Amino acid sequence: MNLQKINTIDEVISALENIILESEENNDPAGYFAALYLKVTQKVKEGIATGFFDNGPRMEQLDVVFAKRYLAALEAYRKNQPVTESWQKTFDISGQYWPIVLQHLLMGMNAHINLDLCVAAAEVSKENELADLENDFNKINEILSSLVHDVQGSLSMVWPALKYILKWTGKIDDYLVDFSMKLARDGAWKFANEFSLVSETEKVKAIITRDKRVAGKVNIILKPGLPATLALRIIRITERGTVAEKIRKMAG
Repeated sequence: MNLQKINTIDEVISALENIILESEENNDPAGYFAALYLKVTQKVKEGIATGFFDNGPRMEQLDVVFAKRYLAALEAYRKNQPVTESWQKTFDISGQYWPIVLQHLLMGMNAHINLDLCVAAAEVSKENELADLENDFNKINEILSSLVHDVQGSLSMVWPALKYILKWTGKIDDYLVDFSMKLARDGAWKFANEFSLVSETEKVKAIITRDKRVAGKVNIILKPGLPATLALRIIRITERGTVAEKIRKMAG
């Protein structure tokens, strides 16, 4: 993947499609997040075309800068190169049996929204006040907020009884709500404002500090307590289909 050649939203979409195809071929759970991310990117493209955003060109720039942080992290990980701690933990679970599809997705959302979105928003706004981006930032998160519903819908195709598990144990519901896009959005916007004021010499340090906090949420995702963990184990054991089949269902 040549990241320098990814400068438009169409090129982001193409890169995500390639990741999905490779993941299907290799039965790689990394394809779960890519499949969901592709849907979001397509919705952003549609929003730009229909005038949904206040500043379409800037939104495309944000989408590209935002996506390239994920694409760069995945490429670096596959080459055994250093990545942020939050992405490292996300990619590491790909080789583990127990995490269900939902956990793979939440890990990706955690790393990408709680860290990458903050940095991307501040980077796109370097020459302007970040406040000018707030309205469109909230609009892109209206799209991102639909991910929680998409996640549940996609999982229901993989394991139809999930909705009964969700009703049966409030622990799972709390688990989903805690990682809703609204909460991620609010935290990302707060840090984006803080990060935009950091000097260039201190930005790396600020990212590392934020990354450690974001990576700390991993335990909530993977170890949400005994009742929820037992429910998740049941879901995992009864998940239907291969990794490739699940990715195709989500991508479709």
